[in-house]
Amino acid sequence: MAWRFVRYTPFVLAMAACPSGPDQPDGGGKDAMMDVGPPPPGAYCALPGSRIFLGSSTLVLPPPNGVTEADTSFVKLPAGYCVHYYATIPAARAIRFAPGGELFVASPSTSTAGGAPPGMGAVVVVPDDNKDGYGDSTSPFQSGLASTQGMLFANGSYYYQDQTRVMRIPYASGQRTASGTPQQLVDIVAYQSVDHWPKTIDIADDGTLYVTNGGDQNEVCTGMPHAVTGGVFQIDGTPNGKIIAEGFRNSMYMRCQRGHNNCFADELTLDGSGGGGGREKMVLIAPGDWGFPCCASQNLPFNGISPTPNCSTVVPETNSFIVGNTPFGLDFETGKWPAPYTNNTFIAMHGTVGSWSGARIVSIQMDPATGRPLPGGNTGGTDMGSLSDFLTGYDDGSQKHGRPSDVTFAADGRMFIANDFTGVILWVAPTGLMHP
Repeated sequence: MAWRFVRYTPFVLAMAACPSGPDQPDGGGKDAMMDVGPPPPGAYCALPGSRIFLGSSTLVLPPPNGVTEADTSFVKLPAGYCVHYYATIPAARAIRFAPGGELFVASPSTSTAGGAPPGMGAVVVVPDDNKDGYGDSTSPFQSGLASTQGMLFANGSYYYQDQTRVMRIPYASGQRTASGTPQQLVDIVAYQSVDHWPKTIDIADDGTLYVTNGGDQNEVCTGMPHAVTGGVFQIDGTPNGKIIAEGFRNSMYMRCQRGHNNCFADELTLDGSGGGGGREKMVLIAPGDWGFPCCASQNLPFNGISPTPNCSTVVPETNSFIVGNTPFGLDFETGKWPAPYTNNTFIAMHGTVGSWSGARIVSIQMDPATGRPLPGGNTGGTDMGSLSDFLTGYDDGSQKHGRPSDVTFAADGRMFIANDFTGVILWVAPTGLMHP
């Protein structure tokens, strides 16, 4: 196998030694400058096609003969990690692993607010049966789904979003074509946003099923409490579900963590509100009101609202981001990665519409006792507390690399990253993660 080393310039190395930020080339890891050796034989990062970050150099393993893959040269990671191309699915909006290990990709054809090109109007299954690190095929598991994003495998069933509805069909491990009669579980019609139609589905440790619902930018504050629009609903057997958490402009991504009965949603707040204290958030799903369209945070009304609303009852956040960084899909590392990323939350930041500034993957450290995120954020433009950049390079000004839309961890420990603009799906692993 031919190996090719790429060495960074001294200027880039000097930048990598500074505190992390979205424009710095070596990712957000605190050990980005620590030189490490190549991956051991049998590691995922030793697969052909891997781009491996060793610290002051990058090791590139050429792809197998005949394999055409997407460019990964823009990616910047901490030392000791690699990136690898997996597959391309148009408008890869959400990704999820089935019990048998196949990657499922939601590819909606309905337009989305971020301006991504239309997809296949389907959910696509992308297996890697020969274990070479590349998707083997891209066959529709289920077609005729123009407005789909949410997917879930649980209770011997496959759950999916079909416009405002959450549906369920029987599912057996290894199944690669949908079959059976769909059962409607809920129809979320408390509020229907044309722009923020995507929904995410997940299940908590205690068996509670949740689904997100989007609000709209132009909603008017009528005081607190307010009418339910954006929020998180429980699928509880009633036709329209039960509102649990409210006061969101657009909580389109949600994920439940295992082991602590915690579920979290990402909130995209009022566009343009950053100058008045607005912030985007990662929040714990629990009964409460997060303030939109009246309040940016607890005791902090949005600018220009009269009469001034009472924001004292708004739930305070512990993790917030610059308005326009646009937190999308999130997932939780399962203990296979080394410190400082062990059991962290990873979030795909979609970046700012038009410039894609801030598009990257960030990491948030979690409290091992509670499974909840430690305080942190970057609303002031500097990473603070538990937050750090992990994978950067998307927002290099060229707009050639798309925008990350979702992340999900495979059972083997690799983190997969979707991209709804280019459709390119990548995976990332630590160099010591062994290939079974």
